[in-house]
Amino acid sequence: MKAGIFFTGSGPIVILTSYDSLTDSRLVEKLASKGIKKFIAYEVPVEMAKEKYGNTYNVIMGDLHQEDDLRVLDYDGHHVLLTFELCDLGAPVCYEPK
Repeated sequence: MKAGIFFTGSGPIVILTSYDSLTDSRLVEKLASKGIKKFIAYEVPVEMAKEKYGNTYNVIMGDLHQEDDLRVLDYDGHHVLLTFELCDLGAPVCYEPK
């Protein structure tokens, strides 16, 4: 499982995914089907996401209606920016279609 903060055209979201990378072609396709065609993403440790979101993390992971390969943990951009320190994020991963 990977966790990432994705900065999109409508603001940052936090995603949990079972794909090996934040730019895996299958993940990119799923994001594109939801209107996210390009993004800047930062991988965050899953343990950090668990710690910061607590029970919300457990609820999202236990929601049988979501797909196992992509779960949105937080779509409130304001909350995402309050939850994570930008200076703690690693190198960004940029994606845009060719």
